[in-house]
Amino acid sequence: MKTPDTERPRPGAAILRTALRRNVGAMIAGTVLMGLYQAAETAFPIALGLIVEHTMQDRSLGSLGISIGSLAVIITTVSLSWRFGMRVLQKANTTEAHRWRVRVAACGLQPVARDVDLKSGEILTIATEDADQTADIIEVVPLLISSLVAVAVAAVALSLADLRLGLLVIVGTVAILSVLAVMSKRIGASTQEQQARVARAGAKVADLIIGLRPLHGFGGNHAAFGSYRRVSTDAKRQAITVARVNGVYAGTALALNAVLAAAVSLTAGWLAFEGRISIGELVMAVGLAQFIMEPLKMFSEMPKYVMIARASAERMALVLTARPVTTPGPEHPEPGGSLEVDGVRHGTLQGATFTVTAGEFVAIAAYQPRAAADLAAVLAVNVAPHAYEGVVRVGGREIAELSIESVREHLLVNPYDGEIFAGTLRTNIDPSGTGRTIEAAVEASMLTDVVALHREGLDYAIRDRGANLSGGQRQRLSLARALAADAEVLVLHDPTTAVDAVTEQLIARNVAKLRRGRTTLVLTSSPALLDAADRVLVLDTGVITVEDTHRNLLAGDEAYCRAVAR
Repeated sequence: MKTPDTERPRPGAAILRTALRRNVGAMIAGTVLMGLYQAAETAFPIALGLIVEHTMQDRSLGSLGISIGSLAVIITTVSLSWRFGMRVLQKANTTEAHRWRVRVAACGLQPVARDVDLKSGEILTIATEDADQTADIIEVVPLLISSLVAVAVAAVALSLADLRLGLLVIVGTVAILSVLAVMSKRIGASTQEQQARVARAGAKVADLIIGLRPLHGFGGNHAAFGSYRRVSTDAKRQAITVARVNGVYAGTALALNAVLAAAVSLTAGWLAFEGRISIGELVMAVGLAQFIMEPLKMFSEMPKYVMIARASAERMALVLTARPVTTPGPEHPEPGGSLEVDGVRHGTLQGATFTVTAGEFVAIAAYQPRAAADLAAVLAVNVAPHAYEGVVRVGGREIAELSIESVREHLLVNPYDGEIFAGTLRTNIDPSGTGRTIEAAVEASMLTDVVALHREGLDYAIRDRGANLSGGQRQRLSLARALAADAEVLVLHDPTTAVDAVTEQLIARNVAKLRRGRTTLVLTSSPALLDAADRVLVLDTGVITVEDTHRNLLAGDEAYCRAVAR
């Protein structure tokens, strides 16, 4: 009786079956054309043998002309069938790789995170290299079948000359494939480990690029580079191991193929010497023995590529079959845009409770920065509702009851380290291209000086991660994007930490004006933003301890003064 583990379907195998199933048409066409190519290639030494046979017997110019014409047809067939067969297969391969890249990217970009222990750099590797190697199965199967056609044609042709020659090819081919099939399993396991280590190195590079500026700031870049060097060295060692295994595999395959070809040639020579086959048949046998090495080489390499494709498919399955960290509900928030946090316990939060009514501008002064980060993570649904105690309500509905689309539509949490993308100022502010509130968002975030500084204005090109912007400009660009979204409920986490005091004062005033009538919550220690808020909540030791206006708190709360005074 099978164990439950062996009865479970392998997700990698399911991915390969899907790839094969939706490319059946292209694979059939490619198999026919590549089979025709291999058959024509096999026919070439057969034709040479027949030419020698009949030329020596007939010594006729007509027979010679027919033979030359036949060779021309064979050569033309070889050229055209290869060209169009590979064109069909490579187009299908490229298209299939694109499909898997899109699927992996879609999983990574879904609003609900998936329960997968992979970093963004590893997912990037899966979406590129693994997707390409999985799609290679589209070419592998037709090439495998076409190689089998060549071996079969050669075996039949040799059997017509002498049955022992045909049997030698068949038995030798089976023996070669049996040996290589065992070796290919080692290649699959080694390749899967190499792909994992390369992916980890890619993730480390992505982390280093993100943190490069602060690393230089406190001199930690050398330690970080040393950490990357260790990860990269592990990947290099595994790559060397894979190369060594591949080298042994390729050398063994070539040696076995050469032994088979030599055995066929020697056997044919012995049979010709004994007078059991003619000179023409000897020429054909020796030619086939030399030719058969190519399809045998291709045939023997296919198990390796199958194992590589399976290993890549298994890695893609880590992303594609991973379950969401939370299962969204079907409900939608009630109109109005209120926000309620009731007894939330998560990380440093120890039962935080507060309400922001519809249209209110509220600021939270968190005495412990970690508490603000934990609250932002909960509100952004980066933490599944079942992973913390308490309830968060948007528009009177619990987040766990809402569809993730409706949460994203009504509630926007803008992180303090909002990502800047390669493109333009306009595409960073308005990714969806609606363009309804761009100008107002630019003015409110005080990004006008950046727009005015360049003659392209909003179409000024931004490099990856905003490399050609200062820290304050990147922060204001992120704020402009959040304001342009015009969400019913907007949560801003430290939106002005990188700007000067004068600009901060103007931004606070502009944000309060632009968001009038819309629900806004700001997690900040900025006096300007705290003063612009309708009321301030003090978050201390994970709970809301005080609630009042900024000026009243300054006048009567010494701890508050020490926390926010600059």
